[in-house]
Amino acid sequence: MLDQIKGLHHVTSMAASAGINNRFFTDTLGLRRVKKTVNFDAPDVYHLYYGDEVGTPGSVMTYFPFPHIARGRPGTGEVGTTLFSVPEGSFGYWTDRLTKAGVEGLKADNAFGENRLHFAGPDGDGFALVEVKDDARAPWTGNGVGEAEAIRGFHSASLRLRDEGATAELLKYMGYSQIDAKDGVTRFGIPGGNGADVIDIETMPNISGARLGAGSVHHIAFAVENREKQLEVRKALMDTGYQVTPVIDRDYFWAIYFRTPGGVLFEVATNEPGFDRDEDTAHLGEALKLPRQHAHLREALEQHLEPIE
Repeated sequence: MLDQIKGLHHVTSMAASAGINNRFFTDTLGLRRVKKTVNFDAPDVYHLYYGDEVGTPGSVMTYFPFPHIARGRPGTGEVGTTLFSVPEGSFGYWTDRLTKAGVEGLKADNAFGENRLHFAGPDGDGFALVEVKDDARAPWTGNGVGEAEAIRGFHSASLRLRDEGATAELLKYMGYSQIDAKDGVTRFGIPGGNGADVIDIETMPNISGARLGAGSVHHIAFAVENREKQLEVRKALMDTGYQVTPVIDRDYFWAIYFRTPGGVLFEVATNEPGFDRDEDTAHLGEALKLPRQHAHLREALEQHLEPIE
């Protein structure tokens, strides 16, 4: 069993409009845009990152906004819901805020003894807030959400699978242990993790496979401290039979990817070097930052990409 993984690093999804996506995460949810860059493989498309003040691993939601992309079809083989941690007692505030913002799909429930407030993103994305007592992670409050209500980072992510067996074994190998199981959902967690250290598996044997599109999660990334730990994880996964990519430099972290038995794309990303490697912390996410291989495209990209504040 591995011990290098400490929880989530980031979750990356698809969107249809950069402007709408940016306003939702900054104005509505109150997160900070910590990086404005482009997709490594499609530089005419933004890659936007939202999180806490510095983009701490475990707080970062990222998006590829492909203009006019068709909406995804929910199903199995994907991340169904991404859940954020908020302070206990803050649901009244969030219900009012999301209602006034016209956010759809608001629904309160309770799972595993935790209060949850579900809501949909602009492209039908599945989200929920979870009230967590004594989450010590520092929130970003620069977009008008107070410290007593602000998002602390991820709480968890829920995987929708037709069969949990092989993926459950993978999570256990990655350092997760089963915490509980109820109503077709099995909960896994990492003791002493980074706060974003819970994964739920929803078993849906009669549901068809998901189709990737706007509102879909493209991949989910797990956090390791550094490249040395990442290489240890890569070797262990390959020795177990997984097809893992070489290490890829993503400017703000190094990444490896592999497809899980249930169909979800997993990434293992380093906490280093961080989002302040090319911007001062006070100005994160303001300027368009380009990967070295796309630097020569700056003039064309600045004319092509949708302006966002």
